[in-house]
Amino acid sequence: MFVTKKNRIAVYSYLFKEGVLVAKKDFFKEKHDDIDVPNLEVLNLMKSLKSRGFIRETFNWQYYYWYLENEGVEYLREYLHLPAEIVPATLKKTVTRPVTAGGQAAAQRGERLEGEGGGFGRGAGGFGRGAGGFGRGAATAAA
Repeated sequence: MFVTKKNRIAVYSYLFKEGVLVAKKDFFKEKHDDIDVPNLEVLNLMKSLKSRGFIRETFNWQYYYWYLENEGVEYLREYLHLPAEIVPATLKKTVTRPVTAGGQAAAQRGERLEGEGGGFGRGAGGFGRGAGGFGRGAATAAA
């Protein structure tokens, strides 16, 4: 299939930037959801890259999922004339710090922060085997 260079570069640059691509198996869809390119062209470009071993494909519930392989990163970097410092989003390292909702650092396993409850079924208001139920000795309210 003939794909214009503008559309090919748009698909390849999106795939390189994100590292993954998703497309519905709909050959008559006017445009892809994320890229301003006909969906049929996206499907055929990904089929070409898959046959050359540059991407890995998963198909589930009428959606294609493509993941960029290391060889594909090298090929797209060459094709798009990008420097070696630029990497796909899936290969970037993210720095995360464990923080709770209160903004405090998370406690070590086994330790509890001040004000934390006892957990499931412990203490007042828990969901454990407390009083209640039908015919199991539940306390009835005196009227």
